[in-house]
Amino acid sequence: MINPNLKEIYLNELKNEVLPFWMKHSLDHSCGGYYTCLGRHGEVYDTDKFIWLQARQVWLFAYMYEHLEANDTYIKIAESGASFLANYGHSNTYDWFFSLTREGNPLVQPYNIFSNTFATLAFGQLGKVTKNNDYLDLSLKTYKRIQERMNNPKGVYNKLYPNTRDLKNFALPMIMCNLTHELSFILPTNNAQSFTDELIKSIFSEFYHEEYDVILENVYKDGSFSDSFEGRLVNPGHVLEAMWFIMDIAHDRGDDALIEKSVKLILRMIDYGWDEEYGGIFYFKDILEKPMQQLEWDQKLWWVHLEALVALIKAYEYTRNKDCLDWFYKVHDYTWSHFRDPDFGGEWYGYLNREGKVLIPLKGGKWKGCFHTPRALFQIQRSLSNCR
Repeated sequence: MINPNLKEIYLNELKNEVLPFWMKHSLDHSCGGYYTCLGRHGEVYDTDKFIWLQARQVWLFAYMYEHLEANDTYIKIAESGASFLANYGHSNTYDWFFSLTREGNPLVQPYNIFSNTFATLAFGQLGKVTKNNDYLDLSLKTYKRIQERMNNPKGVYNKLYPNTRDLKNFALPMIMCNLTHELSFILPTNNAQSFTDELIKSIFSEFYHEEYDVILENVYKDGSFSDSFEGRLVNPGHVLEAMWFIMDIAHDRGDDALIEKSVKLILRMIDYGWDEEYGGIFYFKDILEKPMQQLEWDQKLWWVHLEALVALIKAYEYTRNKDCLDWFYKVHDYTWSHFRDPDFGGEWYGYLNREGKVLIPLKGGKWKGCFHTPRALFQIQRSLSNCR
């Protein structure tokens, strides 16, 4: 049974706590774009601008304008970031830098393809709600550039020696599933669907390890297992996020079998990733339970738990599987009692140690911006509404 007050709790947190925090503290009114390195109270502690987070915030406010409230302030915030990105964020080949100075000078080369993916997402969504063809054109050109780079994402910036241990990473097909789905309104339907089918097939056939019933973070180019640090790595949060992407695609297609397949893996991954001693979900695990190179493997991260909540409540929304609801409440209790700042509100904490204590009291940084928390709060309250 769904708590009838829960939807309003999530919606209130989104509209009256998290979004106002970013609206008050993140806007750079002088140079454009956003500050993302924000302390507990919203104070700016570094002014570098990271393309992932700039683009995610553009997308977030444009998405909120379409789906939450047609608030003109949301569009002004999104367009402030979009103007900064369009002017300074990419090279002439539509490869997007990793980071910039406050003023927009490039700091780190465009080695990271995910700068491209989030820029594509941002300009696609903003172009959709503003009907600005320049934004849509920039989104499509960057999307095309992503497809050109997919077989060698880092290109000239790849530091690995070729043909020794050629691995491919799960994050790219995961993100491309969501990106292609989000851009379905401007992509050719047949091409988008066939490309998405290939991505989903790759996820379930190449990255899925049947013996251990988990999805691996890295596999050989042919999909085979690599007994190495990278090849043994499992990221429960990535899998949970990917499964709700795929469930949304399956729901739009009316593909109940794919939804059930995703739900099964959600329940497996939440059980696999849960810390029975201290609660919460591990950041990383080794499929063979060997020591890991990621020293942060046992930390508890905000985005992992929020993506788990989205996956679980969507799984319940689509199937009414009671196990999903039971897990949702369990993860909800942990997440709200550990990541939310009870004294100062606003954005949530990001990083806890294994025992659940705050490691760093920042609210934003190099990797944490205006994205996972508000997106999750929105998705969860919408699913809760649909479960009544």
